[in-house]
Amino acid sequence: MPTHGTSTVETLLDLDSLLSTEDLELRSMVRQFGEQRLRPHVAEWFESGVVPVRDLAVEIGKLGLLGMHLTGYGCSGSSATAYGLVCQEMEAVDSGLRSLVSVQGSLAMFAIHHWGSEEQREQWLPGMAAGELIGCFGLTEPDFGSNPGGMRTTAKRDGSDWILNGSKMWITNASIADVAIVWARAEEGVLGFAVPTSTSGFSAREMTHKMSLRASVTSEFSLDDVRVPDAAKLPGARGLSGPLACLSEARFGIVFGAVGAARDCLEATLAYVGTREVFDKPLAGYQLSQAKIADMAVELGKAQLLALHLGKLKDEGRIRPEQVSVGKLNNVREALRIARQCRTLLGANGITLEYPVIRHANNLESVLTYEGTSEVHQLVIGEALTGVSAFR
Repeated sequence: MPTHGTSTVETLLDLDSLLSTEDLELRSMVRQFGEQRLRPHVAEWFESGVVPVRDLAVEIGKLGLLGMHLTGYGCSGSSATAYGLVCQEMEAVDSGLRSLVSVQGSLAMFAIHHWGSEEQREQWLPGMAAGELIGCFGLTEPDFGSNPGGMRTTAKRDGSDWILNGSKMWITNASIADVAIVWARAEEGVLGFAVPTSTSGFSAREMTHKMSLRASVTSEFSLDDVRVPDAAKLPGARGLSGPLACLSEARFGIVFGAVGAARDCLEATLAYVGTREVFDKPLAGYQLSQAKIADMAVELGKAQLLALHLGKLKDEGRIRPEQVSVGKLNNVREALRIARQCRTLLGANGITLEYPVIRHANNLESVLTYEGTSEVHQLVIGEALTGVSAFR
């Protein structure tokens, strides 16, 4: 019998045997939270495009999941694999909810924890870990996504202060955030700043008319002569290595998260085909149905194995950026294929929000693009294999 909340799909390869008792218990706890607190409302949040992020952040913070892979300042210092499993369970409910956890912890909090001063850590991290303060991560610009080196946001010295000007786009939670991590070009190179969103000249608005990640707040923000003291600068970050290190952390969570979305699609489909009758017998009893299900289960198992392997490498301090790219490229790509294939088995029911499949499929279209498009990750892997960069 499945234990620790194990699903039917997960028993196929007995992948739970690769996890510790602590990891299984954590996964079970987060899965239960997702089923009881989040899933009953997620279709409504997706349809309305309105999600109570601040309330959810506090609840998730009480579970110790925000910045859980960081150490100190209210963070538990958990393993990378444990953090990955949390991302997996959150995305099994919805990619937008996993984004809340990963943007807060792996982008905004990680930037402060890794590149910030002790004063900045003390100022921001405890409240962010508790979910009482919301952070956002401002790197992408309207004209510069895959090429962050072309950013136009600037930081210029003015006495002991800095003046920031520019705009950022596709920024999760910016319109409700308390602090924005802003990356800007200065004479010294690319610098990072922890900017309170209450600062004069900072303005943000939520982006609407999305067909994907609707259970998530997506925003753009502008910096109009925003003056911040030198103490707002992240002293450990200089150059693109700063924001790229943060992106690698977030990509790692996606490697696991995509598995959760795919698993949820397949589980919903298995339940459906077992009861849906076509020509006087269950849809599950047809060879074409079973071929599709078998292929999807095999790809899902391979994606889970890859995620767990990368988690082990990260826990051992041996993971490389191109390995994260392999995981992000493969797992999101395969999760999207599984979601689309599940939709075919659900027929017309597959396009309704009564089932999670079309919602996951729409969300995964965004996940396929953000934190590096498939093409970017192909080039990262290609450079690692050939020794030749094809980015320019």
